[in-house]
Amino acid sequence: MELFDPALLAYCETITSSEDALLKKIVRETQAKVLMPRMISGHLQGKMLELFAKMLQPKTILEIGTYTGYSGICLARGLRPDGKLITLDINDELEPMVRGFFEESGLANQIDYRLGNAREVIPTLDGPFDLVFIDADKFYYSEYFDLIIDKVPSGGIILADNVLWSGKILVEEGQKVDKDTRALLDFNQKVQDDPRVENVLLPIRDGVLMARKL
Repeated sequence: MELFDPALLAYCETITSSEDALLKKIVRETQAKVLMPRMISGHLQGKMLELFAKMLQPKTILEIGTYTGYSGICLARGLRPDGKLITLDINDELEPMVRGFFEESGLANQIDYRLGNAREVIPTLDGPFDLVFIDADKFYYSEYFDLIIDKVPSGGIILADNVLWSGKILVEEGQKVDKDTRALLDFNQKVQDDPRVENVLLPIRDGVLMARKL
């Protein structure tokens, strides 16, 4: 399901501050060398993440799902001078590419890139995290939320990507759904029902759910 008119999306990108040379390079190399390149955050969402981070000026950001580093660099650009981004991914095959991009960004000293299962790594992290970006295995979104919610202070922001799931979350009564779609439906409702947050689902790209800790 195409969520947005491609021409309208293209127009939105023309009225969004342009990607710099490094971000364009990450897109090119991801498309040329990596399976499923559509997983990259890309121009519109990347700038949104960067501006959110710059407005919040977080001391610590947690990113669950690094992929090729585009979103991590965008987020890290909003850190305080003494701030840190911890970004987690399970795909060690991408490590040399990602570390190279982080070095080129000039932010490598503020980026703590860790390989491993996020469900095992997060409990070892102390926090607090002023900003969290969830963009990993959709089946575990609810578990990620449970693992990080107590590590987010009042006023902290949690962002979760792909929550519209190419429109598959629009399920008719009696329709069978796959496990990832069911997991996202459950996650979206879980956040909606959680009294610890206020939230909004933004129809940007494939849907971004933003929750603010009360």
